[in-house]
Amino acid sequence: MRPNVDQEKIERLMQALGREAKGSGCIYFTGGASALLIGWRSSTVDVDIRLDPEPPGIFQAIAQLKQELNINIELASPQDFLPPLPGWRDRSVFIGKQGKILFYHYDFTAQALSKLSRGYERDRNDVQAMYEQRLFSLKELRDCFEAIAPELVRFPSLDSDVFRSRVENFIERNKGQL
Repeated sequence: MRPNVDQEKIERLMQALGREAKGSGCIYFTGGASALLIGWRSSTVDVDIRLDPEPPGIFQAIAQLKQELNINIELASPQDFLPPLPGWRDRSVFIGKQGKILFYHYDFTAQALSKLSRGYERDRNDVQAMYEQRLFSLKELRDCFEAIAPELVRFPSLDSDVFRSRVENFIERNKGQL
């Protein structure tokens, strides 16, 4: 069992990945890593990332840094749980550049939908925090849900009616809040 990750560890991870990667590429942080860097959580269990495009040599660097920094790094993003949202790259938020690696927060609208699809209390709290920090709009949330709704059949473990209800309930609860 590794200790929780804090913001300083993520910043050290970014510097080390930039230094160790053998070429250019993009790393998208999701979940707890975004929460730490933006500041609505103080720790997370692991660092979830998406590589797109995959930087050469990144897996060797990740294997080394998992041990060196004593952190869990998982290849996970909203597209592992939902169809990719149209325009997700354009909505992803640039964090910075280390070496030849560009770091982003994975599209917050996609992160919100992914968390609403799971429905755990911590996920709901994260979605509320993202919304309160204006990282996505209710219109984007609705439009993106509608864009992927026909493809949800490809995710048999997901009950699309329950998911739709969670999205609609979140929108209804937050209308007129900001």
